[in-house]
Amino acid sequence: MELANAFLIFANYVLVPSITYGAQLALGALGVTLIFGVLRFSNFSHGEMMSFGTMVTILVTWVFQKSSISIYPLPTALLALPIGILATVCFSLAADKIVYSYYREAKAKPVILMMASLGIMFVLNGAVRLFVGPGDRQFFDGERFIVTASEVKAYTGLAEGVSIRSTQAITVFISILLFVLLYLFLQKTRAGTAMRAYSDNRTLATLSGINSQAVVRITWILAASLAVVAGVLYGLDKSFKPFTYFQILLPIFAATIVGGVGNPLGAVVGGFIISFSEIALTYPYRKVVLYIYPDIDLNGYILQLVPTDYKFSISFTILVLVLLLRPSGLFRG
Repeated sequence: MELANAFLIFANYVLVPSITYGAQLALGALGVTLIFGVLRFSNFSHGEMMSFGTMVTILVTWVFQKSSISIYPLPTALLALPIGILATVCFSLAADKIVYSYYREAKAKPVILMMASLGIMFVLNGAVRLFVGPGDRQFFDGERFIVTASEVKAYTGLAEGVSIRSTQAITVFISILLFVLLYLFLQKTRAGTAMRAYSDNRTLATLSGINSQAVVRITWILAASLAVVAGVLYGLDKSFKPFTYFQILLPIFAATIVGGVGNPLGAVVGGFIISFSEIALTYPYRKVVLYIYPDIDLNGYILQLVPTDYKFSISFTILVLVLLLRPSGLFRG
């Protein structure tokens, strides 16, 4: 019984949140790795693309909520999500046409494109703060929980329970669906084959008749769509605050590099490694240990390896270690 209680409290505060957060990071890292794999530069505006798409989704959600349009028990934001994706895709294609294509045609070095993405990041950051402000914005509605801890306690008779929020289940379901669809797109379609060929050898792919402009457009459409889905799911699960989407860029890049830059499978694996590391290392294990060893004297220690305020330092540390020890990542890009 005590081991069951220990497992349930671990699942409630570490396992379930890590899976959810990992799925959100993986979706974000997939967008970064697609841009790097095909267009060959690190897109530092990706976090702000997430923020911009989420902002549009929030604004449309508020309109729907005021008009009593909903898909209860699901969040109304899912109904507004396609509009957020469309707006972000349009912005990304416009940014590529106006900014990135100029440097691409001039055969500029990747670092120049990376600096240009920093400029786009600041533009998006300012636009988001202008429209919705810098504070927290709540836009979740619908059924909050699928299973509550009290229901699990009543059913099992244990002292501890595990709760699963609807946003967590939606995040995992949509993420798995998108992982599978993206894999099938890249492996089974002509457009996906063209993207992989362009990524392997741009010159040879162009000489073989592959439309490079189409490949670039498809890459931006996929990256922007993944960014908005990741951003909306993250906002639904927590809350929307523009600065947090700037902060989340670090764990997303860490996930991308840990998995192997340019490798979609690596981005997914990297996302879950980073999420489990951040949550597992910042959780206080005092209660778990006391269930397993009830007679142990912890002398007031909460058994937290890293303070919560330093959560993002874990991503940074992993990022540095991977760059030093295995720069190619777990899976070669």
